[in-house]
Amino acid sequence: MSRRHKGREVNGILVIDKPQGVTSNGILQQIKRLYGAAKAGHTGALDPLATGVLPLCFGEATKFSQMMLDSDKAYVTTARLGVRTETGDSEGAVVEEKPVPALTAAEVEAVLENFRGEIQQVPSMYSALKHKGRPLYEYAREGIEIERPARPVTIYELKLLAVRDNELDMAVSCTKGTYIRSLVEDIGAALGCGGHVIALRRTLAAGYSLSQAHNVEALEAMRENGESLDGLLLPPESALTMFPEYRLSGSSLVSILNGQPVRIPDQPFEGLVRVYGDRSFVGLVEALPEGDGTNLVPRRLVKNNGN
Repeated sequence: MSRRHKGREVNGILVIDKPQGVTSNGILQQIKRLYGAAKAGHTGALDPLATGVLPLCFGEATKFSQMMLDSDKAYVTTARLGVRTETGDSEGAVVEEKPVPALTAAEVEAVLENFRGEIQQVPSMYSALKHKGRPLYEYAREGIEIERPARPVTIYELKLLAVRDNELDMAVSCTKGTYIRSLVEDIGAALGCGGHVIALRRTLAAGYSLSQAHNVEALEAMRENGESLDGLLLPPESALTMFPEYRLSGSSLVSILNGQPVRIPDQPFEGLVRVYGDRSFVGLVEALPEGDGTNLVPRRLVKNNGN
């Protein structure tokens, strides 16, 4: 018997401007209660220290949360130089202090150049990566160090915004799996004095920006005033704009809705495709070229699509 979720059916994506000092899951549960939603999830946690873009998925949108998790991200961060901490951010205990040399913007830029493009990064022990079924941060809190192999990540942009006596402001655009704490620690090491994150704000995730993000307090106020929050939800397909669009009708649409593959002649698609029916979004299919045509195979279909 399938598990039934308490609450009403809510479908869509809400972008939250996560405040500092709370967990992503804490925000998720708070917003889920505001909506009275039966099913909800987030698309990659931000540390309590961090603020910014946190897309929340409701109902049918949760089917695409992994794809959103795999998306590129962007951040603005402030690094404090001369101090290393256990966690790589200001929430951890200080483990080393060194004098900070007088640095010019040109000298910092010369170091940053080594961290642009594809780099190898060792994940932090205070990350949520799992080892033998347990997140690394649990081992770290027990004083256990786990060997972590370096992983390739790509830094699309690493822009120096400001240089102060012992602080750097930087903008970072990167692939999934990039740890800004680890990046700041590595930059600090390359500068010869160490460093850690004292501020982190995510400005982009899954294609959503801060301009689309809602303040939690404003949502609470709307609910207290009896206003509906449903109009703030973005459609599930808004997270899938990186995939081409194709429209189906008639028997082909019926077959897809029934979970059956459809053959389309003379179509150049390959890979995942957004499919729309007569009136609305149907879901994601995979286009598999074969001979002079393409087979569309259902992968993630949404319910209540109105077609």
